Amino acid sequence: MNAKEYITRSIEKTLIKAASQFPAVMLTGPRQSGKTTTLKKVFADTHNYVSFDKPNVSDAARNDPEEFLRLNPPPVIFDEIQHAPDLFGYIKYIIDSNRDACGQFILTGSQNLLLMEKITESLAGRVAVLRLLPLSNREISGNPGSGFPWDDRNSVRAGNKPERKHLWGNIIRGGYPALVTDPQKDTDLWHSSYVQTYLERDVRAIKQIGDLDLYQSFIQMLAAQSGNILNMSRLASDLGISVHTVKSWISVLTATYQVILLRPYFENFGKRLVKNPKVYFTDTGTLCYLTGIKTPEQAAQGPMTGAIFETTVITEVIKTYLHRGEEPSIYFWRTAKGSEVDLLIQSGEKIIPIEISSNATPRLEKVKEIKKLMRDFGDRISPGYLIHPGDIKLPMGDGIVALPFGEL
Repeated sequence: MNAKEYITRSIEKTLIKAASQFPAVMLTGPRQSGKTTTLKKVFADTHNYVSFDKPNVSDAARNDPEEFLRLNPPPVIFDEIQHAPDLFGYIKYIIDSNRDACGQFILTGSQNLLLMEKITESLAGRVAVLRLLPLSNREISGNPGSGFPWDDRNSVRAGNKPERKHLWGNIIRGGYPALVTDPQKDTDLWHSSYVQTYLERDVRAIKQIGDLDLYQSFIQMLAAQSGNILNMSRLASDLGISVHTVKSWISVLTATYQVILLRPYFENFGKRLVKNPKVYFTDTGTLCYLTGIKTPEQAAQGPMTGAIFETTVITEVIKTYLHRGEEPSIYFWRTAKGSEVDLLIQSGEKIIPIEISSNATPRLEKVKEIKKLMRDFGDRISPGYLIHPGDIKLPMGDGIVALPFGEL
């Protein structure tokens, strides 16, 4: 891939559809996930562009919102609008004066907590809210529109099939466009700079955390739990802080899209179920950086291998659903006695069970929990999948299929 090459995002069609149906569209996501580049590409011929990352621009919007909007009328892209929150009320007035005009305002922001509060207050019912996470594997490999094997839509992959030999290298780099499009960038240096910028800008903008060094230690310890049940008491004890503080800091990480919490499926079959969520880092490159993993060999053969690959699969599913404008109905299943299925996906009236194995050779014992679940759920459960990093697509009995990650 040539440096600076633009990668087609699967959210592009979703953005065009949303802008044709709503007066405003809000695109949120972590810093550097490609929001600005994507919007400029999609709306270059129809919308002007204004960035509030520039202090003089955000100052002008705060000091005289009406005059600012008169000088920057729709259709317009307002980038990083959390820096000018007073504009939301005035944008509402403009929209309401011409409610039938769609796509008037395209808005972006990197801080979900603050933005959602303002949207709820001012733009409810007037705005489509979409999320853009780092690049998915299907986007990187040239298959941005491909569906899942269980989709009703076409799931045939057209384009480059990702090579297994590059899988762990891609996982180490992660999905942020700057690293994917420019192979000359140093992975460790980029993620180091990203984390420091995140701490200094996003974290302090949301919550006055006095000890950023302690907060950084917290996210490093949390990274070591990626793919596991979130244990806030243990984190609090290890860091010498309260559980309340841990909860507060988790909310900051989710609001800035650094972590995702996967909830357990609660339907009861007479079993006592685990009720705490599992935690996953949104980007595998960030995860590897925070846990000190620097080479593909360390990722593929170390103590974090299973957690890293599980994070890779879970985030691929989440990115794919979000980028096509759908809120994923996904869960995990675990009983108090230890029975577990890594991922349950609600697809229509069916539930798709997925096990995840970092072993490149599919093994029958890895799907025994899916078969148990099929007996418990009956007709509601569909034959599921074992996702692995190898090359083999293999039937595992009872309709279950072992599927290489590249074909997910």
